[in-house]
Amino acid sequence: MTLDQILLFSLFAAVFALLLWGRFRYDLVAFSALLTGVVLGLVPVKDAFSGFGHPATIVVALVLVVSAGLVRSGAVFLITRTLVDASRGLGAHIALMGGIGAVLSAFMNNVAALALLMPVDIQTARKAGRAAALTLMPLSFATILGGMVTLIGTPPNIIIASIRAEALGEPYRMFDFAPVGGAAALAGLIFVALIGWRLIPTRGGGAAEAAEALAEYIAELTVPEGSPHITKRLAELDAEAEKADVAILGLIRDGQRRYGRAANTILAAGDTLVIEATPEALDEFRAALSLDFSDKERQQALTAAGEGLDVIEVVVTDGARIAGRTAQGLGLSWRQNTVLMGISRQGTRITQHIRRTEVQPGDILLLLCPRDRGPDVTEWLGCLPLATRGLSVTANDKTWLAIGLFGAAVLAASVGLLYLPVALGLVVVAYVLTGILPIAELYDHIEWPVVVLLGSMIPLGAALEASGGTQLIAGGLVTLTEGWPAWAILTVLMVVTMTLSDVLNNTATTIVAAPVGIQMANALGVSPDPFLMAVAVAASAAFLTPIGHKNNTLILGPGGYHFGDYWRMGLPLELLIVAVTIPAILLFWPM
Repeated sequence: MTLDQILLFSLFAAVFALLLWGRFRYDLVAFSALLTGVVLGLVPVKDAFSGFGHPATIVVALVLVVSAGLVRSGAVFLITRTLVDASRGLGAHIALMGGIGAVLSAFMNNVAALALLMPVDIQTARKAGRAAALTLMPLSFATILGGMVTLIGTPPNIIIASIRAEALGEPYRMFDFAPVGGAAALAGLIFVALIGWRLIPTRGGGAAEAAEALAEYIAELTVPEGSPHITKRLAELDAEAEKADVAILGLIRDGQRRYGRAANTILAAGDTLVIEATPEALDEFRAALSLDFSDKERQQALTAAGEGLDVIEVVVTDGARIAGRTAQGLGLSWRQNTVLMGISRQGTRITQHIRRTEVQPGDILLLLCPRDRGPDVTEWLGCLPLATRGLSVTANDKTWLAIGLFGAAVLAASVGLLYLPVALGLVVVAYVLTGILPIAELYDHIEWPVVVLLGSMIPLGAALEASGGTQLIAGGLVTLTEGWPAWAILTVLMVVTMTLSDVLNNTATTIVAAPVGIQMANALGVSPDPFLMAVAVAASAAFLTPIGHKNNTLILGPGGYHFGDYWRMGLPLELLIVAVTIPAILLFWPM
């Protein structure tokens, strides 16, 4: 080995060791490694920051922004409220939620897909009276599996497409991963729905109980002019309320609360529904029925201002300005441009208009305010902020516009009319111009640590390849598998890549493993495509630990899982994926 190869291998070993240790965040580790490589002369100074402008890095950032736009437009609510039913059996629910998660993660970042569906799964588990641990791990695995199907479903596919473009002059297209990734995903989903969930240990606790602790608010929503629900009876909204996990408590008309629940009252424009719900359920119900907030004029003024809206939760203290007063009497709407959406008061049922209800110390208030004004409003009220939960207001009037723009971009990229980063960039611009995604929060949805990780590791991976390091690794694997059949060679590559991905970030694993796959193919004198496909699937198939993939990390707390719980379902799933993927690769990408 040359000195450069020794230094690079040592640097990568240090990076992997630090990532496994977990003492320092992965973006800091990767960026420090990049700077070390530059100082040691392993990475040319002119290429030091080339990874930050690499197409793979740009696409990952754009996919996260587009995912946020799809959430804000209500596109995901449109799917989940139509298909999810808490009365289904456990296996059927896992199959359905897993299928939805897989489809969503094929066209958006799979971390974002899980983040969207996890609250729905938790609510469904609570309503069905079962432990959420039985469904959260299958849902996480399903969203990881779905990302294998398309170019944009997961960062490893994006990276591999870029590496292929550099090595062979042409990247993979949108659905080139579908035959192999689809076979692996389908087999994995069937396993997860039929067998996998039975292998999960349950201890009680976790998300179902955590969900119970979330504050439920008494809130009001108004039936707008021209609503399709006008002339319906109030009871006819119960089905939608059940889907959104909302309780309709009553009706207010002309400022007067109707006696009882008023279930048989015919709805009219301007009627106010009194409901009890969590903030997420409240927004889902409002979006599903196209209802207005109770203070319609202030809502319209806030929306017209174009600043974007924030939903915040605050706790009323003894000395708060609003304690002992009403929101209307305090002038909250015209003094602070803020709408009181709901009040959570444990053990007490509120019977008056929300904004005319006297606020008491200990109440939790749900407020709609101009973007970035939350801290100022909280301070002015003299309240204490609750920890942010990423609450947002769904722009449900733009659902189909958001879907149409995204669908057009995917189609244009798939048939080769537009380069994928350009197509996604145009979607982001269109989302901002049409108000689907406020420009003020455009950069909030980019996971900057991932961008730094990619931007740092790509030049190091290029340096390893330029120094002949990847060729050395490939030569070792070729020597190890000399005389073996093609399926055995691909199996070794998949197992090595899977093992790395289970303990490391899958993007870092891909950056190292993909060039090795190309070098192995070159040494054997065969097409590199089968090897790249093997790396693509294996790098995403991280199911043994909670640190192998961010989706597994996301469910660790809400599911009440232990570190050692994942391998019980993850190990047979990884073996199954290897068994299904190898024949699929040899069929669709012959050597």
